[in-house]
Amino acid sequence: MSHEIEHDAGGGGIMDNKLLWICLGAGIFILIAFILPTPQTLVEIVQKYGFAEKMMRWEVAHSIPDAAHKTMIVLGIIPMAIIFFATEAIPIGLTGILMPTLAYFLHLLPRSMIGKTFAGDAPMFLLGVLAMGVAVVDVGLHKRLASWLLGWTKGFMVPVFVLCISMSVVGSFISAHAMCAFMTPVMAAVYFGAVSANSNGGKIEHDPALAKFLLFALCFSLNVGGVGSPAAGGRNVIMMGFWSEYNVSMDFFTWMKYGFPIVPILGFIVAVYMLLLFGRKIKTRDLTPGLVAIKEETRKMGKMTYPEYVTFGMLILILVLWIVGGEELGLGGPALLALLIPVLFKTTDWKKILGGISWDAWFMYCGALTLGALLKESGAAMWLAQSFLKILSSVNMDHGYGLWVGLSALSGLMTNFMSDAGTTALLGPIIIPMGIMTGVEGEPWAVGLAVAFSTSFAHFLIVGTPNNAIVYGLGIYPDTGEKMIHPMDFIKYGFVLFLLSMAVLWVFEFLVVYQIVGFPEGILETAKSAMDAGMK
Repeated sequence: MSHEIEHDAGGGGIMDNKLLWICLGAGIFILIAFILPTPQTLVEIVQKYGFAEKMMRWEVAHSIPDAAHKTMIVLGIIPMAIIFFATEAIPIGLTGILMPTLAYFLHLLPRSMIGKTFAGDAPMFLLGVLAMGVAVVDVGLHKRLASWLLGWTKGFMVPVFVLCISMSVVGSFISAHAMCAFMTPVMAAVYFGAVSANSNGGKIEHDPALAKFLLFALCFSLNVGGVGSPAAGGRNVIMMGFWSEYNVSMDFFTWMKYGFPIVPILGFIVAVYMLLLFGRKIKTRDLTPGLVAIKEETRKMGKMTYPEYVTFGMLILILVLWIVGGEELGLGGPALLALLIPVLFKTTDWKKILGGISWDAWFMYCGALTLGALLKESGAAMWLAQSFLKILSSVNMDHGYGLWVGLSALSGLMTNFMSDAGTTALLGPIIIPMGIMTGVEGEPWAVGLAVAFSTSFAHFLIVGTPNNAIVYGLGIYPDTGEKMIHPMDFIKYGFVLFLLSMAVLWVFEFLVVYQIVGFPEGILETAKSAMDAGMK
Protein backbone atom coordinates (compact mmCIF):
# COMPACT_ATOMS: atom_id res chain seq x y z
CA MET A 1 0.00 0.00 0.00
CA SER A 2 1.10 3.50 -0.69
CA HIS A 3 1.78 5.60 2.37
CA GLU A 4 2.41 8.71 0.34
CA ILE A 5 -0.53 11.03 0.63
CA GLU A 6 -0.62 14.40 -1.01
CA HIS A 7 -1.52 17.21 1.37
CA ASP A 8 -2.97 19.98 -0.71
CA ALA A 9 -4.08 22.34 2.02
CA GLY A 10 -2.11 24.26 4.50
CA GLY A 11 1.28 23.04 3.31
CA GLY A 12 4.03 24.35 1.11
CA GLY A 13 5.75 27.71 0.76
CA ILE A 14 5.24 30.28 3.45
CA MET A 15 2.85 28.03 5.38
CA ASP A 16 5.72 25.65 6.16
CA ASN A 17 7.87 28.40 7.66
CA LYS A 18 7.10 27.59 11.29
CA LEU A 19 9.68 30.01 12.69
CA LEU A 20 8.09 32.89 10.76
CA TRP A 21 4.64 32.18 12.24
CA ILE A 22 6.01 31.69 15.74
CA CYS A 23 7.79 35.06 15.55
CA LEU A 24 4.76 36.79 14.02
CA GLY A 25 2.35 35.41 16.64
CA ALA A 26 4.68 36.18 19.54
CA GLY A 27 5.42 39.65 18.15
CA ILE A 28 1.74 40.59 17.88
CA PHE A 29 1.15 39.29 21.40
CA ILE A 30 3.99 41.37 22.85
CA LEU A 31 2.87 44.46 20.90
CA ILE A 32 -0.72 44.36 22.17
CA ALA A 33 -0.05 43.04 25.66
CA PHE A 34 2.98 45.12 26.68
CA ILE A 35 3.62 47.99 24.25
CA LEU A 36 0.35 49.53 23.09
CA PRO A 37 -1.37 51.85 25.59
CA THR A 38 -4.54 50.63 27.27
CA PRO A 39 -7.62 52.33 25.72
CA GLN A 40 -9.57 54.47 28.17
CA THR A 41 -12.78 52.74 27.08
CA LEU A 42 -11.29 49.44 28.26
CA VAL A 43 -10.44 50.91 31.66
CA GLU A 44 -14.00 52.22 31.96
CA ILE A 45 -15.56 48.86 31.11
CA VAL A 46 -13.46 46.81 33.56
CA GLN A 47 -14.40 49.35 36.23
CA LYS A 48 -18.08 49.85 35.36
CA TYR A 49 -19.02 46.18 35.00
CA GLY A 50 -17.08 44.96 38.02
CA PHE A 51 -14.28 43.10 36.23
CA ALA A 52 -11.58 45.07 38.05
CA GLU A 53 -13.23 44.52 41.42
CA LYS A 54 -13.50 40.80 40.68
CA MET A 55 -9.85 40.51 39.63
CA MET A 56 -8.74 42.38 42.74
CA ARG A 57 -10.87 40.07 44.87
CA TRP A 58 -9.20 37.12 43.15
CA GLU A 59 -5.81 38.80 43.77
CA VAL A 60 -4.84 38.63 40.10
CA ALA A 61 -4.79 42.46 39.94
CA HIS A 62 -4.01 45.16 42.51
CA SER A 63 -5.74 48.19 40.97
CA ILE A 64 -8.08 49.20 38.18
CA PRO A 65 -5.21 50.07 35.76
CA ASP A 66 -3.55 46.75 36.59
CA ALA A 67 -6.81 44.91 35.86
CA ALA A 68 -7.15 46.74 32.54
CA HIS A 69 -3.58 45.74 31.67
CA LYS A 70 -4.42 42.10 32.36
CA THR A 71 -7.32 42.47 29.94
CA MET A 72 -4.92 43.87 27.33
CA ILE A 73 -2.76 40.77 27.77
CA VAL A 74 -5.81 38.62 27.03
CA LEU A 75 -6.53 40.69 23.91
CA GLY A 76 -2.94 40.03 22.82
CA ILE A 77 -3.33 36.27 23.26
CA ILE A 78 -6.23 36.11 20.78
CA PRO A 79 -4.34 36.84 17.49
CA MET A 80 -1.37 34.74 18.62
CA ALA A 81 -3.67 31.79 19.34
CA ILE A 82 -5.40 32.15 15.96
CA ILE A 83 -2.07 32.15 14.12
CA PHE A 84 -0.74 29.15 16.04
CA PHE A 85 -3.96 27.14 15.74
CA ALA A 86 -4.30 27.82 12.02
CA THR A 87 -0.70 27.31 10.94
CA GLU A 88 0.39 24.67 13.48
CA ALA A 89 3.51 26.75 14.05
CA ILE A 90 3.77 24.58 17.13
CA PRO A 91 1.77 21.34 17.49
CA ILE A 92 -1.91 22.14 17.87
CA GLY A 93 -2.20 20.35 21.20
CA LEU A 94 0.77 22.31 22.48
CA THR A 95 -0.94 25.55 21.46
CA GLY A 96 -3.85 24.43 23.60
CA ILE A 97 -1.51 23.86 26.55
CA LEU A 98 -0.01 27.32 25.94
CA MET A 99 -3.31 28.99 26.89
CA PRO A 100 -3.43 27.81 30.55
CA THR A 101 0.36 28.15 30.78
CA LEU A 102 0.11 31.86 29.99
CA ALA A 103 -2.86 32.18 32.33
CA TYR A 104 -0.81 30.61 35.15
CA PHE A 105 2.48 32.48 34.68
CA LEU A 106 0.92 35.87 33.84
CA HIS A 107 -1.59 35.43 36.68
CA LEU A 108 -4.65 36.11 34.54
CA LEU A 109 -7.10 33.86 36.41
CA PRO A 110 -7.21 32.12 39.80
CA ARG A 111 -5.41 28.78 39.64
CA SER A 112 -8.53 26.82 40.50
CA MET A 113 -10.44 28.40 37.62
CA ILE A 114 -7.67 27.63 35.11
CA GLY A 115 -7.72 24.00 36.16
CA LYS A 116 -11.47 23.76 35.62
CA THR A 117 -11.08 24.57 31.95
CA PHE A 118 -9.19 21.28 31.61
CA ALA A 119 -11.33 19.26 34.01
CA GLY A 120 -14.84 20.67 33.67
CA ASP A 121 -17.92 19.31 31.96
CA ALA A 122 -16.91 20.34 28.42
CA PRO A 123 -13.43 18.70 28.44
CA MET A 124 -14.87 15.50 29.90
CA PHE A 125 -17.59 15.58 27.27
CA LEU A 126 -15.12 15.82 24.39
CA LEU A 127 -12.91 13.14 25.93
CA GLY A 128 -15.89 10.80 26.16
CA VAL A 129 -17.02 11.56 22.61
CA LEU A 130 -13.55 10.84 21.21
CA ALA A 131 -13.49 7.55 23.15
CA MET A 132 -16.96 6.79 21.79
CA GLY A 133 -15.64 7.07 18.25
CA VAL A 134 -12.80 4.65 19.05
CA ALA A 135 -15.21 2.10 20.53
CA VAL A 136 -17.63 2.33 17.59
CA VAL A 137 -14.84 1.70 15.05
CA ASP A 138 -13.23 -1.07 17.09
CA VAL A 139 -16.35 -3.25 17.07
CA GLY A 140 -17.25 -2.36 13.46
CA LEU A 141 -20.52 -0.67 14.34
CA HIS A 142 -19.67 2.28 12.11
CA LYS A 143 -20.06 0.02 9.07
CA ARG A 144 -23.60 -0.88 10.09
CA LEU A 145 -24.36 2.79 10.69
CA ALA A 146 -23.11 3.61 7.17
CA SER A 147 -25.19 0.82 5.70
CA TRP A 148 -28.33 1.96 7.55
CA LEU A 149 -27.96 5.65 6.71
CA LEU A 150 -26.44 5.70 3.24
CA GLY A 151 -26.56 2.10 1.98
CA TRP A 152 -29.62 2.72 -0.18
CA THR A 153 -27.93 5.56 -2.12
CA LYS A 154 -25.75 5.27 -5.22
CA GLY A 155 -23.43 7.41 -7.30
CA PHE A 156 -22.02 10.65 -5.98
CA MET A 157 -24.61 13.42 -5.91
CA VAL A 158 -27.40 11.52 -4.15
CA PRO A 159 -25.26 10.32 -1.20
CA VAL A 160 -23.85 13.84 -0.77
CA PHE A 161 -27.23 15.58 -0.67
CA VAL A 162 -28.73 12.87 1.55
CA LEU A 163 -25.78 13.21 3.93
CA CYS A 164 -25.87 17.01 4.17
CA ILE A 165 -29.62 17.48 4.47
CA SER A 166 -30.21 14.52 6.81
CA MET A 167 -27.32 15.47 9.11
CA SER A 168 -28.48 19.08 9.34
CA VAL A 169 -31.98 17.90 10.30
CA VAL A 170 -30.73 15.26 12.74
CA GLY A 171 -28.36 17.83 14.27
CA SER A 172 -31.39 19.92 15.22
CA PHE A 173 -32.66 17.31 17.66
CA ILE A 174 -29.80 14.98 18.62
CA SER A 175 -26.39 15.98 19.91
CA ALA A 176 -24.48 17.07 16.82
CA HIS A 177 -21.23 16.26 18.62
CA ALA A 178 -22.33 12.66 19.19
CA MET A 179 -23.44 12.30 15.55
CA CYS A 180 -20.09 13.72 14.48
CA ALA A 181 -18.31 11.06 16.53
CA PHE A 182 -20.50 8.29 15.06
CA MET A 183 -20.32 9.47 11.47
CA THR A 184 -16.70 10.56 11.07
CA PRO A 185 -15.47 6.91 11.03
CA VAL A 186 -18.36 6.17 8.64
CA MET A 187 -17.13 8.83 6.22
CA ALA A 188 -13.59 7.47 6.51
CA ALA A 189 -14.88 3.97 5.69
CA VAL A 190 -16.90 5.20 2.70
CA TYR A 191 -13.86 7.11 1.47
CA PHE A 192 -11.52 4.14 1.80
CA GLY A 193 -13.94 1.80 0.03
CA ALA A 194 -14.35 4.24 -2.86
CA VAL A 195 -10.62 4.89 -3.41
CA SER A 196 -9.78 1.20 -2.96
CA ALA A 197 -12.14 0.31 -5.80
CA ASN A 198 -10.39 2.82 -8.06
CA SER A 199 -6.86 1.74 -7.12
CA ASN A 200 -4.88 -0.76 -9.16
CA GLY A 201 -2.47 -3.51 -8.20
CA GLY A 202 -3.14 -3.35 -4.46
CA LYS A 203 -1.64 0.13 -4.23
CA ILE A 204 -4.04 2.61 -2.64
CA GLU A 205 -4.21 5.82 -4.68
CA HIS A 206 -5.47 8.33 -2.18
CA ASP A 207 -7.77 11.22 -3.06
CA PRO A 208 -7.21 13.90 -0.36
CA ALA A 209 -9.85 16.19 -1.90
CA LEU A 210 -12.52 13.49 -1.48
CA ALA A 211 -11.45 12.87 2.13
CA LYS A 212 -11.73 16.56 3.00
CA PHE A 213 -14.97 16.86 1.06
CA LEU A 214 -16.71 14.08 3.01
CA LEU A 215 -15.50 15.17 6.43
CA PHE A 216 -16.26 18.86 5.96
CA ALA A 217 -19.69 18.09 4.44
CA LEU A 218 -20.50 16.08 7.57
CA CYS A 219 -19.09 18.63 10.01
CA PHE A 220 -20.62 21.74 8.44
CA SER A 221 -24.04 20.08 8.03
CA LEU A 222 -24.14 19.19 11.71
CA ASN A 223 -23.00 22.70 12.62
CA VAL A 224 -25.85 24.43 10.78
CA GLY A 225 -28.45 22.10 12.29
CA GLY A 226 -28.00 23.96 15.57
CA VAL A 227 -30.63 26.56 14.67
CA GLY A 228 -33.46 24.03 14.40
CA SER A 229 -34.69 23.53 17.96
CA PRO A 230 -33.77 24.18 21.61
CA ALA A 231 -32.56 20.56 21.82
CA ALA A 232 -29.71 21.34 19.42
CA GLY A 233 -27.48 22.95 22.04
CA GLY A 234 -27.08 24.60 25.40
CA ARG A 235 -26.80 28.05 23.81
CA ASN A 236 -30.45 27.88 22.76
CA VAL A 237 -31.56 26.93 26.26
CA ILE A 238 -29.42 29.74 27.71
CA MET A 239 -31.15 32.28 25.48
CA MET A 240 -34.56 30.92 26.51
CA GLY A 241 -33.49 31.46 30.11
CA PHE A 242 -32.66 35.11 29.44
CA TRP A 243 -36.09 35.65 27.86
CA SER A 244 -37.81 34.13 30.89
CA GLU A 245 -36.12 36.76 33.07
CA TYR A 246 -38.11 39.36 31.13
CA ASN A 247 -41.35 37.33 31.22
CA VAL A 248 -41.31 36.62 27.46
CA SER A 249 -40.60 32.89 27.61
CA MET A 250 -40.46 30.83 24.41
CA ASP A 251 -41.49 27.18 24.10
CA PHE A 252 -39.90 24.36 22.10
CA PHE A 253 -42.25 24.39 19.11
CA THR A 254 -42.35 28.18 18.83
CA TRP A 255 -38.56 28.13 18.51
CA MET A 256 -38.90 25.50 15.77
CA LYS A 257 -41.28 27.76 13.82
CA TYR A 258 -38.49 30.32 13.56
CA GLY A 259 -35.43 28.11 13.29
CA PHE A 260 -36.33 24.82 11.61
CA PRO A 261 -37.46 26.21 8.20
CA ILE A 262 -33.91 27.27 7.34
CA VAL A 263 -32.26 23.98 8.44
CA PRO A 264 -32.80 21.98 5.20
CA ILE A 265 -31.93 25.11 3.20
CA LEU A 266 -28.63 25.39 5.05
CA GLY A 267 -27.98 21.66 4.57
CA PHE A 268 -28.65 22.02 0.84
CA ILE A 269 -26.32 25.01 0.62
CA VAL A 270 -23.57 23.07 2.40
CA ALA A 271 -23.89 20.32 -0.23
CA VAL A 272 -23.83 22.75 -3.17
CA TYR A 273 -20.96 24.75 -1.71
CA MET A 274 -18.86 21.65 -1.09
CA LEU A 275 -19.53 20.36 -4.60
CA LEU A 276 -18.54 23.68 -6.16
CA LEU A 277 -15.47 23.92 -3.94
CA PHE A 278 -14.13 20.40 -4.43
CA GLY A 279 -15.87 19.23 -7.60
CA ARG A 280 -12.94 19.57 -9.97
CA LYS A 281 -10.37 18.42 -7.41
CA ILE A 282 -12.03 15.10 -6.59
CA LYS A 283 -10.68 12.18 -8.65
CA THR A 284 -13.07 9.55 -7.30
CA ARG A 285 -16.47 10.57 -8.65
CA ASP A 286 -18.46 7.54 -7.52
CA LEU A 287 -19.11 6.63 -3.89
CA THR A 288 -21.06 3.52 -4.83
CA PRO A 289 -18.06 1.15 -4.48
CA GLY A 290 -17.43 2.44 -0.98
CA LEU A 291 -21.07 2.10 0.01
CA VAL A 292 -21.33 -1.33 -1.60
CA ALA A 293 -18.12 -2.48 0.08
CA ILE A 294 -19.45 -1.43 3.46
CA LYS A 295 -22.77 -3.17 2.79
CA GLU A 296 -20.88 -6.31 1.79
CA GLU A 297 -18.69 -6.18 4.85
CA THR A 298 -21.79 -5.66 6.97
CA ARG A 299 -23.42 -8.68 5.31
CA LYS A 300 -20.33 -10.80 6.02
CA MET A 301 -20.40 -9.67 9.63
CA GLY A 302 -23.73 -11.45 9.94
CA LYS A 303 -26.00 -10.69 12.84
CA MET A 304 -24.96 -8.11 15.40
CA THR A 305 -22.45 -9.51 17.84
CA TYR A 306 -22.16 -9.08 21.60
CA PRO A 307 -19.60 -6.21 21.34
CA GLU A 308 -21.84 -4.41 18.84
CA TYR A 309 -24.92 -4.76 21.03
CA VAL A 310 -23.01 -3.43 24.03
CA THR A 311 -21.61 -0.49 22.03
CA PHE A 312 -24.98 0.33 20.47
CA GLY A 313 -26.65 0.11 23.87
CA MET A 314 -23.97 2.44 25.25
CA LEU A 315 -24.70 5.00 22.51
CA ILE A 316 -28.44 4.90 23.21
CA LEU A 317 -27.85 5.14 26.98
CA ILE A 318 -25.58 8.16 26.61
CA LEU A 319 -28.02 9.91 24.26
CA VAL A 320 -30.92 9.30 26.65
CA LEU A 321 -28.89 10.62 29.59
CA TRP A 322 -27.98 13.72 27.59
CA ILE A 323 -31.64 14.35 26.86
CA VAL A 324 -33.17 13.59 30.28
CA GLY A 325 -30.21 14.24 32.58
CA GLY A 326 -30.38 17.99 32.21
CA GLU A 327 -28.08 20.22 34.21
CA GLU A 328 -27.68 17.65 36.99
CA LEU A 329 -25.70 15.26 34.81
CA GLY A 330 -24.47 17.72 32.21
CA LEU A 331 -22.84 16.38 29.05
CA GLY A 332 -19.53 15.26 30.49
CA GLY A 333 -20.86 12.72 33.00
CA PRO A 334 -22.77 10.57 30.50
CA ALA A 335 -19.98 10.90 27.91
CA LEU A 336 -17.44 9.41 30.31
CA LEU A 337 -19.40 6.15 30.17
CA ALA A 338 -17.78 5.70 26.73
CA LEU A 339 -14.47 5.12 28.53
CA LEU A 340 -15.96 2.88 31.20
CA ILE A 341 -18.52 0.60 29.54
CA PRO A 342 -16.35 -0.85 26.71
CA VAL A 343 -13.67 -1.86 29.22
CA LEU A 344 -16.03 -3.25 31.88
CA PHE A 345 -17.98 -5.26 29.32
CA LYS A 346 -14.75 -6.31 27.55
CA THR A 347 -15.68 -5.04 24.09
CA THR A 348 -12.71 -2.69 23.60
CA ASP A 349 -9.31 -2.84 25.26
CA TRP A 350 -8.40 0.06 27.56
CA LYS A 351 -5.03 0.61 25.88
CA LYS A 352 -6.73 0.71 22.48
CA ILE A 353 -9.07 3.46 23.72
CA LEU A 354 -6.16 5.49 25.09
CA GLY A 355 -4.19 4.99 21.89
CA GLY A 356 -7.13 5.87 19.66
CA ILE A 357 -8.09 9.14 21.34
CA SER A 358 -6.74 12.22 19.57
CA TRP A 359 -5.05 13.93 22.48
CA ASP A 360 -3.97 16.73 20.16
CA ALA A 361 -7.62 17.59 19.52
CA TRP A 362 -8.47 17.29 23.23
CA PHE A 363 -5.64 19.55 24.43
CA MET A 364 -6.48 22.01 21.65
CA TYR A 365 -10.13 22.22 22.69
CA CYS A 366 -9.29 22.57 26.39
CA GLY A 367 -6.96 25.42 25.53
CA ALA A 368 -9.77 27.07 23.60
CA LEU A 369 -11.96 26.79 26.72
CA THR A 370 -9.23 28.51 28.73
CA LEU A 371 -9.12 31.30 26.13
CA GLY A 372 -12.90 31.62 26.33
CA ALA A 373 -12.75 31.91 30.11
CA LEU A 374 -10.05 34.57 29.81
CA LEU A 375 -12.15 36.57 27.35
CA LYS A 376 -15.23 36.41 29.53
CA GLU A 377 -13.75 36.91 33.00
CA SER A 378 -11.28 39.66 32.11
CA GLY A 379 -13.83 41.86 30.38
CA ALA A 380 -12.08 41.52 27.00
CA ALA A 381 -15.17 40.01 25.37
CA MET A 382 -17.39 42.69 26.89
CA TRP A 383 -15.10 45.44 25.57
CA LEU A 384 -15.08 43.92 22.09
CA ALA A 385 -18.89 43.60 22.15
CA GLN A 386 -19.43 47.16 23.39
CA SER A 387 -17.00 48.55 20.81
CA PHE A 388 -18.87 46.72 18.05
CA LEU A 389 -22.25 47.95 19.28
CA LYS A 390 -20.99 51.55 19.24
CA ILE A 391 -20.03 51.07 15.60
CA LEU A 392 -23.55 49.78 14.87
CA SER A 393 -25.07 52.86 16.49
CA SER A 394 -22.80 55.18 14.50
CA VAL A 395 -24.08 53.72 11.21
CA ASN A 396 -27.77 53.68 12.25
CA MET A 397 -27.91 49.89 12.71
CA ASP A 398 -29.28 50.13 16.24
CA HIS A 399 -32.80 48.82 15.60
CA GLY A 400 -34.77 46.50 13.34
CA TYR A 401 -33.09 44.67 10.47
CA GLY A 402 -29.78 46.51 10.83
CA LEU A 403 -29.55 45.51 14.48
CA TRP A 404 -30.35 41.86 13.69
CA VAL A 405 -27.62 41.77 11.03
CA GLY A 406 -25.06 43.50 13.24
CA LEU A 407 -25.67 41.38 16.34
CA SER A 408 -25.70 38.12 14.38
CA ALA A 409 -22.43 39.07 12.69
CA LEU A 410 -20.87 39.83 16.06
CA SER A 411 -22.03 36.60 17.70
CA GLY A 412 -21.10 34.56 14.62
CA LEU A 413 -17.55 35.89 14.71
CA MET A 414 -17.24 35.51 18.48
CA THR A 415 -18.44 31.90 18.48
CA ASN A 416 -15.44 30.92 16.37
CA PHE A 417 -13.21 32.05 19.27
CA MET A 418 -15.40 31.17 22.25
CA SER A 419 -17.86 28.36 22.88
CA ASP A 420 -21.35 28.91 21.48
CA ALA A 421 -22.79 28.75 25.00
CA GLY A 422 -20.18 31.23 26.22
CA THR A 423 -20.97 33.65 23.40
CA THR A 424 -24.70 33.46 24.11
CA ALA A 425 -24.16 33.79 27.85
CA LEU A 426 -22.03 36.89 27.30
CA LEU A 427 -24.21 38.66 24.73
CA GLY A 428 -27.67 37.70 26.02
CA PRO A 429 -27.70 40.09 29.00
CA ILE A 430 -26.53 42.91 26.71
CA ILE A 431 -28.67 42.45 23.61
CA ILE A 432 -32.09 41.71 25.10
CA PRO A 433 -32.24 45.05 26.95
CA MET A 434 -31.03 46.67 23.72
CA GLY A 435 -33.93 45.06 21.88
CA ILE A 436 -36.37 46.32 24.51
CA MET A 437 -35.07 49.87 24.39
CA THR A 438 -35.50 50.11 20.59
CA GLY A 439 -39.26 50.22 21.12
CA VAL A 440 -39.79 47.92 18.11
CA GLU A 441 -42.49 45.28 18.63
CA GLY A 442 -41.08 41.75 18.89
CA GLU A 443 -37.49 42.99 19.16
CA PRO A 444 -36.64 41.07 22.39
CA TRP A 445 -37.27 37.79 20.58
CA ALA A 446 -35.85 38.96 17.24
CA VAL A 447 -32.43 39.97 18.60
CA GLY A 448 -32.21 36.91 20.86
CA LEU A 449 -32.90 34.52 18.00
CA ALA A 450 -30.44 36.38 15.76
CA VAL A 451 -27.65 35.86 18.29
CA ALA A 452 -28.51 32.25 19.13
CA PHE A 453 -28.87 31.20 15.47
CA SER A 454 -25.54 32.66 14.38
CA THR A 455 -23.62 30.78 17.10
CA SER A 456 -24.24 27.62 15.05
CA PHE A 457 -21.91 28.86 12.32
CA ALA A 458 -18.51 28.14 13.89
CA HIS A 459 -17.08 26.95 10.59
CA PHE A 460 -13.74 28.66 10.14
CA LEU A 461 -11.66 27.97 13.24
CA ILE A 462 -10.86 24.50 14.48
CA VAL A 463 -11.51 25.64 18.07
CA GLY A 464 -14.98 27.01 17.25
CA THR A 465 -17.01 23.91 18.15
CA PRO A 466 -16.41 20.32 19.32
CA ASN A 467 -17.62 19.15 15.89
CA ASN A 468 -14.52 20.68 14.30
CA ALA A 469 -12.26 19.10 16.90
CA ILE A 470 -13.92 15.71 16.46
CA VAL A 471 -13.55 15.50 12.68
CA TYR A 472 -9.97 16.66 13.03
CA GLY A 473 -9.25 14.09 15.73
CA LEU A 474 -11.10 11.09 14.27
CA GLY A 475 -10.62 11.84 10.56
CA ILE A 476 -7.62 9.66 9.70
CA TYR A 477 -6.67 7.59 6.67
CA PRO A 478 -7.48 3.98 7.61
CA ASP A 479 -4.30 2.54 6.12
CA THR A 480 -1.72 5.12 7.26
CA GLY A 481 -3.23 6.76 10.34
CA GLU A 482 -2.41 10.23 8.95
CA LYS A 483 -4.79 13.15 9.47
CA MET A 484 -7.21 13.85 6.65
CA ILE A 485 -7.65 17.51 7.65
CA HIS A 486 -5.17 20.28 8.38
CA PRO A 487 -6.19 23.06 10.84
CA MET A 488 -5.71 25.69 8.12
CA ASP A 489 -8.36 23.86 6.07
CA PHE A 490 -11.04 25.21 8.40
CA ILE A 491 -10.15 28.78 7.48
CA LYS A 492 -9.59 27.89 3.84
CA TYR A 493 -12.91 26.12 3.36
CA GLY A 494 -15.01 27.31 6.29
CA PHE A 495 -14.87 31.10 6.09
CA VAL A 496 -16.79 31.41 2.83
CA LEU A 497 -19.40 28.96 4.16
CA PHE A 498 -19.65 31.11 7.29
CA LEU A 499 -20.51 34.08 5.06
CA LEU A 500 -23.03 31.99 3.10
CA SER A 501 -24.66 30.79 6.32
CA MET A 502 -24.92 34.36 7.56
CA ALA A 503 -26.43 35.38 4.21
CA VAL A 504 -29.17 32.74 4.60
CA LEU A 505 -29.84 34.07 8.08
CA TRP A 506 -29.94 37.69 6.93
CA VAL A 507 -32.06 37.11 3.83
CA PHE A 508 -34.27 34.07 4.31
CA GLU A 509 -34.65 34.10 8.10
CA PHE A 510 -34.89 37.82 8.81
CA LEU A 511 -36.74 38.92 5.64
CA VAL A 512 -38.96 35.86 5.09
CA VAL A 513 -39.39 33.68 8.18
CA TYR A 514 -39.55 36.57 10.64
CA GLN A 515 -42.18 38.24 8.46
CA ILE A 516 -44.30 35.12 7.88
CA VAL A 517 -44.24 33.81 11.45
CA GLY A 518 -44.32 37.28 12.98
CA PHE A 519 -43.96 38.11 16.66
CA PRO A 520 -46.73 38.02 19.28
CA GLU A 521 -48.23 41.31 20.28
CA GLY A 522 -47.44 42.52 23.74
CA ILE A 523 -44.04 40.88 24.33
CA LEU A 524 -42.27 44.24 24.05
CA GLU A 525 -44.53 45.79 26.69
CA THR A 526 -44.21 42.73 28.94
CA ALA A 527 -40.43 42.71 28.66
CA LYS A 528 -40.22 46.47 29.22
CA SER A 529 -42.35 46.20 32.35
CA ALA A 530 -40.08 43.44 33.69
CA MET A 531 -36.98 45.52 32.93
CA ASP A 532 -38.45 48.62 34.59
CA ALA A 533 -39.42 46.59 37.66
CA GLY A 534 -35.90 45.22 37.92
CA MET A 535 -34.46 48.75 37.95
CA LYS A 536 -36.54 49.86 40.91
